[in-house]
Amino acid sequence: MDFRKNGCPNCEELMQMKGSPDRISVCTTTYFDGIIAVIDAEASWVARWQRTSKYVRGMYAVRVKGRIPEDVEAELESRGIKYRPRDQSDQD
Repeated sequence: MDFRKNGCPNCEELMQMKGSPDRISVCTTTYFDGIIAVIDAEASWVARWQRTSKYVRGMYAVRVKGRIPEDVEAELESRGIKYRPRDQSDQD
């Protein structure tokens, strides 16, 4: 319940989900592949590989199925934020 009350400790500034059940519902998913536990993100090669080396300690999905809604992606883009999908469809 902390996530619903306080938002995402890694992306609240970007995604603004705090206190918004509707936003949480459309921007998160229960469909994912694999889990990694990150304890010391800056020292973890797995966290670097997953691009989570700046995130707080916690459990993370290896790959998420699905994307955020187009209107949310457009909103981010209008604020100058590039959306990077976690479904591995955007490889670089």
